Amino acid sequence: MSDVFRISKTGGLSPEELKSALNDSLAAYKPSRVLIIPPDFTRYHSNAGFISSYCYKVLTEKGVSVDVLPALGTHVPVSRQQWDKMFEGIPYDKMLVHDWRNDVVSLGQVPVEFLKDISEGLWDEPVRAELNHRLIDGGYDLIISPGQVVPHEVIGMSNHAKNLFVGVGGSDMINKSHMLGAVYGMERMMGKDHTPVRKLFDYCLEHYLADLPVLYMLTVTTADGSDVHVHGFFAGEGRKCLEEAIALSQEKNIDFVEHGLKKCVVYLDPSEFKSTWLGNKAVYRTRMAMADGGELIILAPGVERFGEDDTVDLLIRKYGYKGRLTTLDAFKKAENADLRANMGAAAHLIHGSSDGRFSITYAVRDISRQEIESVGYNSADYDEIAAKYDPEKLHYGYNTVDGEEIYYIPNPALGLWINKERF
Repeated sequence: MSDVFRISKTGGLSPEELKSALNDSLAAYKPSRVLIIPPDFTRYHSNAGFISSYCYKVLTEKGVSVDVLPALGTHVPVSRQQWDKMFEGIPYDKMLVHDWRNDVVSLGQVPVEFLKDISEGLWDEPVRAELNHRLIDGGYDLIISPGQVVPHEVIGMSNHAKNLFVGVGGSDMINKSHMLGAVYGMERMMGKDHTPVRKLFDYCLEHYLADLPVLYMLTVTTADGSDVHVHGFFAGEGRKCLEEAIALSQEKNIDFVEHGLKKCVVYLDPSEFKSTWLGNKAVYRTRMAMADGGELIILAPGVERFGEDDTVDLLIRKYGYKGRLTTLDAFKKAENADLRANMGAAAHLIHGSSDGRFSITYAVRDISRQEIESVGYNSADYDEIAAKYDPEKLHYGYNTVDGEEIYYIPNPALGLWINKERF
């Protein structure tokens, strides 16, 4: 097929413009059995739900059999309520649930020499390329992978092959790719293409999935509250669609602040963010903008746990967000086999710390002050803090509250913030 790209010249592509692009993307295919791999509800603002629903409608009306396998990674399955909101018109029983520990097959092993080269010698273990077995043995003659390209803490810019090798990948790939990014350095990668983790996934695509019929449908979006603006749509089977989406995302999703932020307030929508595993995007995406000695306040009314699953939750409680060097030291100790067996969790602990450069305060309702402080954060009561920093009254960017300048971000998942003075 020829690639299909649409870029909005105004505030965003209309639903009809997006449908037209989707029709053009599907025109070259005559499949009988299709698998759609959209992101889960934590990427609601990607507009991948709209894309998935429209593709499902168009294909099933032609008699095509369509299944939907959300790219959960290590996240919990999509609830019925979330499904009905995100995937309108797709029956809930069409959802297949990915189990990252048990549902995968190994495609091959990425050699140590390659990994040492791309990591500048910082990583020296092989990585297994793993994928949900349904992609290999499910009999699908077309796999559609929709999702948003946006700055990302693990890979630099999200999506494309990441939606496969992490979204429906296995424990070895998920854990080691996250750890590779952590040891290489998050701030060296965010907002960039051709990072070590991206090179890892590109290698796996070239060597293990060259014959898999995958059609990527990528968006670049921003949001004003619940209003999503789709600035671009990029569809194709190769890498060109990713590169075009990255260029637009770097324009739309990276914000430069004039100086280091002394106080930043980030709001986490309770319908999307239930854990610090997800909510720590507030840390990842702002750390390059925070001033030394600054304060990051995370308004998290829906956060009720640390990890997305019980194993990771226990690891976060045990080791805490105590900084890169402390975590790496614990990771290397033979007695900490539990952390070694969950490298993705170790990487998350590194990413979720400020390394003492600025303070992090979680304002929550459903986790005790003692629990929050035990993992290395400051704790505050949500209702008390929100009375001062009211999400209903603050506007995106600089605000003045009681004579103090603050910077407010209503959704950290949609961008990356960088201090212009240090860039």
